[in-house]
Amino acid sequence: QLQLVESGGGLVQPGGSLRLSCAASGSDFGYYSIGWVRQAPGKEREGVSCISSGGGSAKEPDSVKGRFTISRDNAKNTVYLHMNNLRPEDTAVYYCAAELSLLCSFEYQYWGQGIQVTVSS
Repeated sequence: QLQLVESGGGLVQPGGSLRLSCAASGSDFGYYSIGWVRQAPGKEREGVSCISSGGGSAKEPDSVKGRFTISRDNAKNTVYLHMNNLRPEDTAVYYCAAELSLLCSFEYQYWGQGIQVTVSS
């Protein structure tokens, strides 16, 4: 069992940066691959990044490529999403999700409650 809590969201101007954090409680965090999924109003969920249990990152969608990076600190049971050069179209609720897997297969078993990111001037 894994509980996930996101933090770091909020309002930012276009071109700005944010760092989202996903703090996990539970055992064996290091065995989980962790991803970030976002959902904007009226749109389908979109996976934006994933980091495997070994620290490798999955291929990112073109919508965030070169702007978003993911990292993890297993000592702190935390995964980070570093978002740079933010655009209004990045506005969404961002969810942290986990799967008990060595690699990112995007079949998440656990989800956080989500956190709002708004990019607006």
